[in-house]
Amino acid sequence: MGVSDSDSSIRANHSGLDHIHGGDDERDLGQAVWRGVRRRCPACGTGPMMKSYLKVRNTCTVCGEELHHQRADDGPAYLTILVVGHLMAPLLGAAYMIYRPDPMVLAAVFGIGTVAASLWLLPRFKGMMVGFQWAKRMHGFAPALDDHTHP
Repeated sequence: MGVSDSDSSIRANHSGLDHIHGGDDERDLGQAVWRGVRRRCPACGTGPMMKSYLKVRNTCTVCGEELHHQRADDGPAYLTILVVGHLMAPLLGAAYMIYRPDPMVLAAVFGIGTVAASLWLLPRFKGMMVGFQWAKRMHGFAPALDDHTHP
């Protein structure tokens, strides 16, 4: 027994918000990642993605998109360390070679700068990863097909 047209339309319009979420169409990766960097819902772009510093909301407060599927795990921390390390190491060397400050002053300034850059980048990288996962339909962001629709 095949899948009827009505079953296909139910699956294609499973959330009732396919005009926002893109349905079964390709999701715009760049837009979803940019919305994530801004810490906004990857689906609608207006609802806040985070409910605290690094805690992702279960659902968007504006469009209702489920965000609890995200699995950013340690990825944002690794990216933050990679980027901040690659920015601060050459700056530290250049500052030492040009200005020759007292080592304790250099350590204090770059320590504060490293912590500040890390704290600023970490939630943005987490949002970016959630947006990427949403756009690529990873970890449960893909619409689920009901078992009763399969032959």
